Amino acid sequence: MQKDTEPVQDVEHGGPVQSPTATGASTSSTVGVLGAVIAVLSVALLFTILWGADVFEKDNTPPMTRATPQTTPTPPTLLPKTPSPTAPVPAPAAPVPAPAAPAAGTYELGARPFWLADALEEGPLKTTLQACKGKPARKSTWSIGHRGAALQFPEHTEESYRAAALQGAGILECDVTFTKDRELVCRHAECDLHTTTDILVSPLASKCRVGFTKGGPTPQCCASDLTLAEFKTLKGKMDDSTPDAEDAAGYVKSRNTMRTDLYAERGTLLTHAESVALFKELGVQMTPELKGPQGEMPADFTRKQMIDKALQDYTTAGVPPSDVYMQSFLWSDVLEILKTPFGSQAVYLDNRPYSDAAFAATAADFADRAAAGLRFVAPDIGALVGTSGGVLVETEYSKLAKAAGLKIIAWTFERSAWYNRNVAAVITKDADQYKYLDFLAQTVKVHAIFSDWPATTTFYANCFGL
Repeated sequence: MQKDTEPVQDVEHGGPVQSPTATGASTSSTVGVLGAVIAVLSVALLFTILWGADVFEKDNTPPMTRATPQTTPTPPTLLPKTPSPTAPVPAPAAPVPAPAAPAAGTYELGARPFWLADALEEGPLKTTLQACKGKPARKSTWSIGHRGAALQFPEHTEESYRAAALQGAGILECDVTFTKDRELVCRHAECDLHTTTDILVSPLASKCRVGFTKGGPTPQCCASDLTLAEFKTLKGKMDDSTPDAEDAAGYVKSRNTMRTDLYAERGTLLTHAESVALFKELGVQMTPELKGPQGEMPADFTRKQMIDKALQDYTTAGVPPSDVYMQSFLWSDVLEILKTPFGSQAVYLDNRPYSDAAFAATAADFADRAAAGLRFVAPDIGALVGTSGGVLVETEYSKLAKAAGLKIIAWTFERSAWYNRNVAAVITKDADQYKYLDFLAQTVKVHAIFSDWPATTTFYANCFGL
């Protein structure tokens, strides 16, 4: 225990004072005795001051810094409740450091990656993956958390993003749209709140452009019709609905058998700026996607203003352009981003292979985009892989994009059967997803891949050194 820092009483002022009129042998004898006692007590006092910690500290706690004793005697009736003025002043507490990103070996991949690997047919891929079991997981920028870990967590929520980072995703995505008061938030679309949040069973249901009525039209609820304060009262949920439900409570429930509500109890919605701060805390890179408007952009909020506002969030947070891959399906957006310090990692999301039945990839098209400064193109995985004779084959789109010097980022792994539409003859069971992933990595040589469950892509990346 640390000694009290209260001043030590001076014994010379603690006993009775002798009468100045006392005389004779008795007085002399008394004085002699008192002198001896005073001498002994003075030595004891000095000993106590110098070595008090050793005398009074009976436990094994290391002695604390001793207080400097008072040089001016203090009356015994004055017992201060605070340390004496001459006691050392404790140094201010050090600032609490920001939470560190998980270190190598602290990531958690769970059972799914290994469950998939075990179900593969025997062969070199299965052997390699099984040999990687038990090795410490590490973060990989080849593995992108698509809206977080959206297979089991409500998309674009803090909980989903933290889960994806724990699974080793080295890049996380915030899809960016806006509120009524022109604040940027993370949502997949301007008007998807009816399937991704609890708005229809909240006090804000009346704000929806189209509410729920049994047997009626599909509900439509938009972030742009809510203020940021209203938006932040909502809770994220798994992205799905039950259109033929009897009531709104039934409508918001999920029917998707590929997903689960196991982690849907909490779903904290985030602004774009909050996502930037969170991703920085988690030590990951960032890939915001600028979502297109539901119709036209508001007159008081142009597309360029939205882009500038999003980029300013990174600048304000001190995030370097090398940590940001800003995406858009709109080529006009990409051209604007290319003019900024963040342009070297601008990503053109290309939906033409499935949205335009007449589309055919050409060398000239990719060359023109590369000449404009584009370095990254991102189609869905179905545009990159097909089948021929019962085996996976690389598409012309993939070959031409790479020939033009473009790097390919693909989306989205483990999301739905739609992404297997061009390979269904070969990818016939869940474990075959690793065959698909292996082809994308080793033949197509994608720069990175979005996944709804990053643990699977992280495990593969770790195993193959990506």
